[in-house]
Amino acid sequence: MRCARNFKLLLTFPVALSLLQALTNAQSELGIFSKQSDVGQVKNAGRTTFDAEQQSYVLSGSGSNMWFGKDEFHFVWKKVTGDFVLHARGHLLGEGVDPHRKFGWMIRNNLDTDSPYVDIAVHGDGLTSMQFRRTSSADTEQIQSAVSAPDVIQLSRNGNRFVMSVAKHGDLLQPAEHLDLPLEDEVYVGLFVCSHNADVVEQAAFDNVRLIRPAASDFRPYRDYIGSHLEILDVSSGRRKIVHTVSDSLQAPNWTKTGQLIFNRNGALFAFDASNRQISSIDSGSATRNNNDHVLSFDGQWLGISHHSAEDNGRSNVYIIPATGGQPRRLTAAGPSYLHGWSPDGKYVIYTAERNGEFDIYRLPVSGGQEENLTRSEGLDDGSEYTPDGKQIYFNSTRSGRMQIWRMNANGSSPEQVTDDAFNNWFPHVSPDGKHLVMLSFDGDVSPTDHPFYKHVLIRQLNISNGESKVLAYVYGGQGTINVPSWSPDSQQLAFVSNSQVE
Repeated sequence: MRCARNFKLLLTFPVALSLLQALTNAQSELGIFSKQSDVGQVKNAGRTTFDAEQQSYVLSGSGSNMWFGKDEFHFVWKKVTGDFVLHARGHLLGEGVDPHRKFGWMIRNNLDTDSPYVDIAVHGDGLTSMQFRRTSSADTEQIQSAVSAPDVIQLSRNGNRFVMSVAKHGDLLQPAEHLDLPLEDEVYVGLFVCSHNADVVEQAAFDNVRLIRPAASDFRPYRDYIGSHLEILDVSSGRRKIVHTVSDSLQAPNWTKTGQLIFNRNGALFAFDASNRQISSIDSGSATRNNNDHVLSFDGQWLGISHHSAEDNGRSNVYIIPATGGQPRRLTAAGPSYLHGWSPDGKYVIYTAERNGEFDIYRLPVSGGQEENLTRSEGLDDGSEYTPDGKQIYFNSTRSGRMQIWRMNANGSSPEQVTDDAFNNWFPHVSPDGKHLVMLSFDGDVSPTDHPFYKHVLIRQLNISNGESKVLAYVYGGQGTINVPSWSPDSQQLAFVSNSQVE
C-alpha cells in the first residue's frame, strides 16, 4: 500500500544539479513550446508572450475563422508524438468584437490552412466544442459541450482517440466527449487564438499549462517510474507553478516553517528552498530506505520518517530525526508501520500499521511506551492527521465501502463520516488555520484500498465549517502527490507532485 520498493540508485547532487540546469536552459522564451506561427493568410500578425515567473501565456491573434475547409489563427506549438494530455486554464481578454472569437488547444497534422485537426474551442459567447477536420480541405465538424464558457480545458490523445474534458475552475471535469480520428503520429500541438474578424486582433491568456506524457500502459508499479514535477499552488487564485523537475520519482512534499519543502526521492530525503530553488540533502543516518510517509512536528524541530529497516525484513517502521538531519531513533516496535501525523504538543505520533491482518490507526508516545489502537472497525484506516488544536484526528477509511474521509476524537472515540461521494478520497490535510482540509480524490474505477501511481486525480478542498468542496487542481499523479501535510504555514499555498515523462 506504500512506496515500499521505491529505492532506485540515487543520483549524486552534482548530477542532479546539472540536470536541473539543463531543464532550466531548455525553458525557452515560449515556455514548453518550440515556435509560434500564424496559420492561414491573416491580415494582422499574431504574437505569443510567455511570463516565465508566472508560467503564463498571452496570445494575440486575428483570423477570419476556423471553419469550413481552411483556418486562420495564431498558434504557439511544438511537435509531439505518441499519447499525451493537454491541460490548461484560459480566458479571452477584453469585451471583444465578434461573439465567435475563440481560444483553446489545437492538434493538427501540419501548419497548412486546410490541415486535418482536432481542437477544443471556447467561443466568446460561451459556446464550447471539439472541432475537427477529418481530411485536408474538408469542412470542419464539431461536438458541442454542455458546459458554457469553461476556463479549464483538457484534450487528450490515446492512439486515434481524442477526448475533450472541460470545467469551470473549482467544478468537476464534465463527462468527456470523444472522437476517433486518424491523425499522424507526429502532430503539431499547442494553444491558439482566433478573432473571427480579419481586421481585429483579440487576446487570450493561459496559465496552468501542462503537456503531460503519461506512463506506458504496461508500466510496472514500484518498478517503472516517469518524471515528477514539484508544484506550488496558490489556493485563492488556483494558479500553479512548477518549481522543480526530476526524471524519476519525487514524492510527498512537507512545508517547513522556514519556507522549505522536504520531499523523498529514491529512499533519501531532501530540502528544497522555494525562495532560491536550491536543493540540499537531509542526513537521515542509517535510515536510507525511506518511503513517502514523513511528517514534521508542529514546532518544526523534528522530522518523523518511515524507513524500511533491514533488521525487520524490509518492513516500514517509524523513526524520528532532528529536522536538520541526524541519526534516527526508532519508535515503533513492529512493522509495517507508516507515519502520518504528530500531535500539536509533540507528545504523540499517529500512524497506520498492520496488526493481525488489519490496517488500523495507532497512537504512540514519542518518549516511548505502548502503542494504542485508535480504530477498530473492519476495513482499511489510513492517512491520519491531527487538527491544529489537537482535539480531533481526520483520516480516510473504507469502512463504509468506498474510501472516504472520517474524523474522530483524539482518543479514537466518536468517529463520524465527513465525505460521502463517488470518489475514493485519501489523505486529508487540515490547513494550519483549521478552516479547510485538502484531499486526494481518485475516480471510482480505482480500488478503494489503492492509491496508485499515474492516474488522473483531483486535489479537492473541503470547507470544514459548512462541508462545501471544490476542486483546487486537476492533476496527473496519485501515489506521492500529497501523502503528507503540505500546506504552507500561512494556509495560502499548497505543495504537491504531478507526473509526466520528461522529454
